Amino acid sequence: MTLLRKMTTRPLALSLVALAALAGCSTVPDANPRLVEARSAYSMAQATPQTRDGAPVELKQAGDALARANEAFARRDDATTVDHLSYLTRQRVALAQEVGSRKAAEAAVARAAADRDQLRLAARTREADAALRSAQASQLDARAAQIQAQSAERDARVSQRQAEASQRQSAASQQQAGAAQQAASDAQQRALVLEGQLRDLDAKKTERGMVITIGDVLFDTGRAEIKSGGLRSMDKLVSFLKEYPQRKAMVEGFTDSVGSDQFNQELSARRADAVRTALVSRGVDSARIGTQGYGESFPVAGNDSAGGRQMNRRVEIVLSDDGGVVTPR
Repeated sequence: MTLLRKMTTRPLALSLVALAALAGCSTVPDANPRLVEARSAYSMAQATPQTRDGAPVELKQAGDALARANEAFARRDDATTVDHLSYLTRQRVALAQEVGSRKAAEAAVARAAADRDQLRLAARTREADAALRSAQASQLDARAAQIQAQSAERDARVSQRQAEASQRQSAASQQQAGAAQQAASDAQQRALVLEGQLRDLDAKKTERGMVITIGDVLFDTGRAEIKSGGLRSMDKLVSFLKEYPQRKAMVEGFTDSVGSDQFNQELSARRADAVRTALVSRGVDSARIGTQGYGESFPVAGNDSAGGRQMNRRVEIVLSDDGGVVTPR
């Protein structure tokens, strides 16, 4: 019994040391009233021999609960979490007190029974005092019955508290599951909206991400000024970039093989810059738009036909992922 008490008291003492360290730390925020109440209740229970000696396991569980509350408080978790953990600590303390009281009552019953047996034995040897000792035994029986009734009542209260705690935990789990389900539904809805918007932009999924291709209808032949009709066609892209500010875009210009390499390189870069300027002028942050001219590199069709050359004269807009990263070519 002495060894068990030492083993049980040791983690409780460690919990008190951790509590004192937390109380003395200058970086801990202002006191939480519920946590202060939990600490006080736990300290009172430890100072009560009936609880300390009669319910060491339950008192250790209360100390563990208090340690979790202190850790949450030290981490600056929200007040609701600290309050909930403090409430569980007080419930554990109350349970330990009830168990200690019940065991004390059982010990009293055992002592009463021993006294009763002694009285009955004495009554058989001393007939003269039989009536008196019989009355005393009856009184002790009544006392034992009363103590047993009180113990049963305490057990019922403990069971009720445990049932209530289980119900609260179940309700909290259901609430968390509902929140997770709602978050998943919201994410799915956002994904559907994004998919529709990208479809409206005629974006194609590639290994670099979503790419919007704009043909040479934006520009006159050999020119880098965007036509008025082409400016209106970029309104959907501007709306998309404003709605998703975490995304960036890389504007890449391309030409066919007609003309010199230097001319095509410069023309493709000017056309990419013209698209960037149009986006910025409509309210898109310039830091989100990069440009690159590739001239006649990376053709998507042959340059030996008018149709192929028209397909190669294009501007591609590569959209970043949600982290703002554009995969390089």
